[in-house]
Amino acid sequence: MYIVPERAIGDLMTRQAAFDAVEKVFAAMASGDACNFPVVREAIGHEDALYGFKGGFDRAGQVLGLKAGGYWPHNLEKRGLINHQSTVFLFDPDTGRAKAMVGGNLLTALRTAAASSVSIKHLARGDARILGMIGAGHQATFQLRAALEQRRFDKVIGWNYHPEMLPKLAEVAEEAGLPFEAVDLPGMRAADVIISITSAFAPSLMAEHVSPGTHIACMGTDTRGKQEVEAALLARARVFTDEVAQSISIGEAQHAIAQGLIAEADITQIGAVINGTDPGRASDDEITLFDGTGVGLQDLAVAASVVDLAIAQGVAIKVDF
Repeated sequence: MYIVPERAIGDLMTRQAAFDAVEKVFAAMASGDACNFPVVREAIGHEDALYGFKGGFDRAGQVLGLKAGGYWPHNLEKRGLINHQSTVFLFDPDTGRAKAMVGGNLLTALRTAAASSVSIKHLARGDARILGMIGAGHQATFQLRAALEQRRFDKVIGWNYHPEMLPKLAEVAEEAGLPFEAVDLPGMRAADVIISITSAFAPSLMAEHVSPGTHIACMGTDTRGKQEVEAALLARARVFTDEVAQSISIGEAQHAIAQGLIAEADITQIGAVINGTDPGRASDDEITLFDGTGVGLQDLAVAASVVDLAIAQGVAIKVDF
């Protein structure tokens, strides 16, 4: 079995490699060549933590495994650790034997950012020029860097519950040579693409804050009860997702479904757009929304990629197990 520790991931995995792995596995899901297993995600009654498992099997890529981990909201303030903690385990699909154990913290950030950037590539208007960011936590800078590679944006605007955190986004925008402006939520009407990446249980982005033709990537809702955008916004939009079953149960669509504003049949796997079996955006005025719930196959895809890189570069630790 190989071990690729967390400390090695940053020197191995690139945003492009993560993008390629996620785009490929989304396509495999839509074609029926890969399947996710049911998610287990529970409050453990300790440290206010959420803990769970996401797994699946990609027959096309011959990748089998799971990610174990969750969200410890007091880690940063108490221990100086990031709040999201996870580890990916890969198994040989022919024998069931353990194949690899991989640090999952940076990989989770990269694969989540890759998912939204895949949605931007396939669903945002080609002439999108203003990128809006809602949220400025740990994941937001990864989202911003990945998104800026998908269109020739001219400007970044941002909003956060805690405005004092917005300078982190401004720094990333400035690195890319773009101006940054802090706005109130109605100011998001100027955006052509909006990424929402918060851990909220109440919506901040309302339908009236979004202009026709906008593409929205909702990346923070991955648990029952979480909500980043008004349910009425999904009724205005063409809704896409990584996996429909998760979208309607733990994703952003759970609220619109519960209110009867949309039906399960109204939600399309983004892999179908990648495969060319769904046309995606129908017009420049259509609002498109990607409900990025975070599927286990994303984690397995990037983990398998990083294991191959680690072996090739001689940094994977081989152990008898």
